[in-house]
Amino acid sequence: MPKSKVGLNIDFENEAELLKVMSHPVRLRIVHGLLSRSAYVKDIWTRLDMSQSAVSQHLSILRNYGVVECVRTGTRATYSLTSPTVRRLMRVLLDSAGRPEPTQETTLN
Repeated sequence: MPKSKVGLNIDFENEAELLKVMSHPVRLRIVHGLLSRSAYVKDIWTRLDMSQSAVSQHLSILRNYGVVECVRTGTRATYSLTSPTVRRLMRVLLDSAGRPEPTQETTLN
């Protein structure tokens, strides 16, 4: 039986880049926490129990790829999830792992 050529001409460069961006556990935790609501940057690094600089590096990668956005109000920086693709990807990951989607009570405070 001949092999199908379906999908052989599709360029998956953008998808591969997105998967690279999302391939770090800390970035997955950040995105997971932002699924249900936005959060102040300080709340993110406090909740993750990580240094401000380490979390900022991960947020920078996510921001540069368009996964999250940052809105500054005075000295406060609020991050929110902006990528519908990443939102769907996280739902698939959570579903496949048998984990519930976060609620405002279980996400970043």
